[in-house]
Amino acid sequence: MKRKYELKQRAERQAETRRRIVDAAVALHASVGPARTSIAAIAERAGVQRQTVYAHFPSEAALFRACSSHWASLHPFPEVESLAENPDERLRAALDAVYAWYERVEQDIAIFRRDASVHPLDAELMAAEDARLDRIAADLAGDWPRRKPVRAAIGHALEFETWRSLVRRQRLSRTRAVDAMVRLVASV
Repeated sequence: MKRKYELKQRAERQAETRRRIVDAAVALHASVGPARTSIAAIAERAGVQRQTVYAHFPSEAALFRACSSHWASLHPFPEVESLAENPDERLRAALDAVYAWYERVEQDIAIFRRDASVHPLDAELMAAEDARLDRIAADLAGDWPRRKPVRAAIGHALEFETWRSLVRRQRLSRTRAVDAMVRLVASV
């Protein structure tokens, strides 16, 4: 029986070490960016040796996937698929939910988008995020006539940089930014 107990404790310690490594990677990715995060920095922040990081994550891709999954669990993207029946209200609810999410994760997304141009794993993640926004835009555009121009306007409205321009640079409230984008889509 003692052997089983020791194995359980060892597994718990390994899980705790793995969690510390992932937490350290998430914190560094969100502060300095994936492109500027080294294994040595992750190890130092997690309080382990570099070899320990490699023992838990034999490749940068494995660590990046774990880090990305953990970040996504801490900052879940909003459900926007069926927020309302009316196309106008559905678009308004979707934009409001996405813009509220952008408000919460702005600094992280800005860093991830910056590093996507030089960090291939981050580029893959940002491409997947862009594909998600494309699916949402296509779904929302299906409720409107003149789908192609409406799809382009909705896609533009969903972009992080559109939100950032309207809210941060032009100083609109989230509500006014959403209203402006709904009016843009309706005018197309």
